[in-house]
Amino acid sequence: MPKTDLLRGETTSSIVPRAFLGFTLVEVMVALAVVAVALPALLVTLSQQLDGLRYLEDRTHAQWVAANRLAELRLVVGAKGSLQTGRVSGTEEMAGRSWYWWSEGVETEVPGFFRYEIVVSDQEDGEASPVHTLDGYLAQEQSNGAR
Repeated sequence: MPKTDLLRGETTSSIVPRAFLGFTLVEVMVALAVVAVALPALLVTLSQQLDGLRYLEDRTHAQWVAANRLAELRLVVGAKGSLQTGRVSGTEEMAGRSWYWWSEGVETEVPGFFRYEIVVSDQEDGEASPVHTLDGYLAQEQSNGAR
């Protein structure tokens, strides 16, 4: 029984020619070629994004370690009234990893005012290539009680 297309006003038969039932081999090959080009590019982009995420995570943890060290120095100044100068190093455990830090305090031109450079790395010998470096300034309490 013929079917009538109401929009076009045409009559079609229910038997569809075999040529219109699937894709040709050329169409399938072109589709596979497009996928073969696009998929590796997508994987490379995804890999770069993951590397960037890992770097930002490491950098954030290193910033926290440096900020913790500067907070410790502030606590020392509050408790003892004096600051340690020279080079000090240590380790801190954060986010399940060991972080290595080095800090050096030097007095500035302003009496009682110290500059601290804190270097943080995820490797024990990584002082030359730190993940993060923080510079902080602290004032030593005066002995006469003035601040």
